[in-house]
Amino acid sequence: MKQRYFIDLVYKGCSFHGWQIQPNAATVQEELNKALSTILRENISVVGAGRTDTGVHASYFIAHFDSENFSFPNKDKIIYNLNSLLHNDISINNIFKVDNEAHARFDALSRTYEYHISLLKNPFTEQFSYYFPYKPDINIMNEAANILFEYSDFTSFSKLHTDTKTNICKIYTANWKELENKLIFTIKADRFLRNMVRAIVGTLLDVGIKKITISQFRKIIESKNRSNAGYSVPAKGLFLSHIEYPEEMMIYD
Repeated sequence: MKQRYFIDLVYKGCSFHGWQIQPNAATVQEELNKALSTILRENISVVGAGRTDTGVHASYFIAHFDSENFSFPNKDKIIYNLNSLLHNDISINNIFKVDNEAHARFDALSRTYEYHISLLKNPFTEQFSYYFPYKPDINIMNEAANILFEYSDFTSFSKLHTDTKTNICKIYTANWKELENKLIFTIKADRFLRNMVRAIVGTLLDVGIKKITISQFRKIIESKNRSNAGYSVPAKGLFLSHIEYPEEMMIYD
């Protein structure tokens, strides 16, 4: 009888065209399917918690799979073998049992993203942050970010022509922090639209350098028109950093 498992993994997005399998392109999902199928000697198809775009990183990611051959007592050895087989930019941290109805995508209560900006040109952080050559006003950006809590329709920050049925999201956290010569934007919501975080960051940076006002930022949200918002910042600075699930789905034994 098959049992469902959650995989806790991380990956660097530079080498992949996102999470989801697509023809003639390297993806994290495809790499994981191949490695699990090889190690467990059965056909494994993983389901991810979400679809990260090309170049986006995940410092925390969850996927699920069903298996008859996975041996929980040999979990550590299986994880070691998987990490030996997988691309160097993917690492498995843990595998644990969940309820057989648990779903990595649909049961997620929230997701948290971080966007990293470097205020100094630095070749050692170039792959993982966006170099922004201006010093934006972090206080005014946080003031604008607080406006996001007042709204639920984020069409203005969504990629156009997606198959999403609704652009309604509930944002729980949205704030900027400054660490030395780095800015980090953290946003947590029940769901995200395609390109949403990168479009919000680009528009907030426009606020931070006084290209637009806080009042204009509000009007951009209310317009529900993507062409009114700012540019999408590069994918390389974006990290999926946490996913929250109901505790009762987990099986500990």
